[in-house]
Amino acid sequence: MVDKKYQKCILTNMCMIYKGNQILVVDRKKSDWPGISFPGGHIEEDESLDEGLIREIYEETGLKLKSFKLCAIKEWKRVENIRYLGFLYKSDDFEGEIHSSKEGEIFWINKNELYNYHLSEDFEELYYLIDKN
Repeated sequence: MVDKKYQKCILTNMCMIYKGNQILVVDRKKSDWPGISFPGGHIEEDESLDEGLIREIYEETGLKLKSFKLCAIKEWKRVENIRYLGFLYKSDDFEGEIHSSKEGEIFWINKNELYNYHLSEDFEELYYLIDKN
């Protein structure tokens, strides 16, 4: 017999914004996932995947994405009966000036310098999934 417990699914997004060899990162200060990461966040109940990405990137960075590419979907099971699905994007098509937010400091780094920083948990895998596509 199959256990048919209700499983909650939380949708999230993350985007590698780049220009040439430079990538935009956030140094997250929250205790739940500290370290260098890409901007992104939770998709609200009433928004599409695209709307959620555009909103999160604007809120965290000040940049308006004009176009973007879905590179991968990552799954996490954080606590019992809750599944997180992360939609991983990249974009080099944006406008605006960057600013930091409550999530942490936002800044550009050279891709080659990424491993000189303290990275968020499993960020190496996320970076690989986005960068290879």
